[in-house]
Amino acid sequence: MSLGPSQRVQLIKEIAGRLSGEEWPLIDVTLRQFALSTSDQWGGTKDAYVIGMIEEGGDDVLTALAAHLGFTLERPPDRLEPTFWRKGYLRLFVSHLAEFRDEAANLQSQLTSCGVSAFVAHNDIAPSSEWQNEIETALATADCMIALLHPGFHASKWTDQEVGYAMGRSLPVFSVRLGEDPYGFIGRFQAFQGKKKDATSLAAELFAVLVKHKQTSRKMSEALVIRMEESSSFAEAKSSIGYLEQATYWHPSFNDRLDIARKTNSQIQGSWGVPDRIKRLVKSRRDDGV
Repeated sequence: MSLGPSQRVQLIKEIAGRLSGEEWPLIDVTLRQFALSTSDQWGGTKDAYVIGMIEEGGDDVLTALAAHLGFTLERPPDRLEPTFWRKGYLRLFVSHLAEFRDEAANLQSQLTSCGVSAFVAHNDIAPSSEWQNEIETALATADCMIALLHPGFHASKWTDQEVGYAMGRSLPVFSVRLGEDPYGFIGRFQAFQGKKKDATSLAAELFAVLVKHKQTSRKMSEALVIRMEESSSFAEAKSSIGYLEQATYWHPSFNDRLDIARKTNSQIQGSWGVPDRIKRLVKSRRDDGV
C-alpha cells in the first residue's frame, strides 16, 4: 500500500500515541517484530523514541504496525461522509437477517446512549438509495461488527459476505447466539448469549467489551467524551458520566474538555451529582498521570 505524506504522518502519530502507552521492554519487542530499529541509548520520552524508530519505516511496515495496534487507515472517501453514522461515535455494523430487523433496530436504539452509532440496513438506507452501495459504504467505514446469529444466518449470502468483508478489513467481529453458533473465523471473537436477553442487557454487555477491546477502546472513550460535551438533558449527562467512569483508554486532552463541559453545559451543571463526579474522574486521571 503506497502512502502519501499526510497518511504517513497520520500513521506515525497514531503508532506513537498507542505504542508509547506500553512499558519499554514491550515497545522494543514490538518494534523488532516489525523489523524496526531499537536503541539502548535514549533519554527522551517514549513518544519521541517511537517516532524516531519508525520514521524511516516502509509504508507496508507502518500500515501493518498500525493495524496491530488497532488503527487502520480508511480509504479516501469518494463521496460525502455517510449520513447514517453519528459524528464522533464508534461505528458498529449490525449484520442481521431481514426478518429480524426489529431486534436489530432495538439494539441500535439502546447502543446510542453509550456512544455507539449502529448501522442497521433496513433502518438506515433511504428507499431511493442503491442498497448494495450503501451497505458497502457502511462496511468500508465501520469500526467493528456484531453478527446476530439467528437460524439461517450462515446460509444467507448477504450476511455471510458482510462478515467476510469485515474480517478482510481486520475489524473486530462479535456475535450473538440467537439459535445459531459462531462458525469459522467468527469463533475467534467474543460471542454473547442472546436468547431470553433484551436489547438493553445485550447493549450493556457489548459496551463492556468495546470499552476494553484494543481496537475499539480509544474510539469508544472519544465518543463518550463527545456525548458528555453534547449532553442535551439532565438524564443524558447522568448516563454519560456512568459510561465515562468505565473508560479504559484516556487521553490527557479529555481532562480539559470535561472541565470545560462541566462549566459551560447547563444540562451537566443541573444534573444532580454529575459535576462532582466529573471533578473526581478528572482528578483521578490526572493523579494517574494522564
